[in-house]
Amino acid sequence: MTFRYDFAPTPFGDALAVFSDEGIVRFDLSESEDPSVPWLLEGVARQLHAMPEPDPGAADELAHLLAAYFDGEPVRFEDHLRLDWRLVERFPLLALQTICGIAWGETLSYGEVAVLAGHPGAARAVGTACRLTPFSIIVPVHRVVRSDGTPGHYGAHPERKTFLLDLESR
Repeated sequence: MTFRYDFAPTPFGDALAVFSDEGIVRFDLSESEDPSVPWLLEGVARQLHAMPEPDPGAADELAHLLAAYFDGEPVRFEDHLRLDWRLVERFPLLALQTICGIAWGETLSYGEVAVLAGHPGAARAVGTACRLTPFSIIVPVHRVVRSDGTPGHYGAHPERKTFLLDLESR
């Protein structure tokens, strides 16, 4: 299996996009101003047990989809990209696949996702799956909110979640 990477622009800065032969395997919004920082790629390499090779242009289709999304088009990324789920298993996989079904501009609570995923009472596990998703934005974990309707967190950047929810509410 070969892995390759490229960067795709977002309003939050360039994001690391890693692809396998099966599809996109990881999409990371960096915590750094520079997404090419070695620790980001090294972390992905540890997860994949292989170092992705640079492949300029590999994220072109994704970049076009992201541009449309950030222009306010209701893009369902999984309709255009193959998702390689190798970095997710068991309940987190089920939760994230359930989250893919949340429509543009809609939200569900962590508890509602747990119920839909067949595990009532697993709201915290849904939150963990959202926090650890390998597919920021692509799998719309930002559409999962607290039971009181407040956004909650989005990694260390709750303002990003608010931005995405506001974008989809227009």
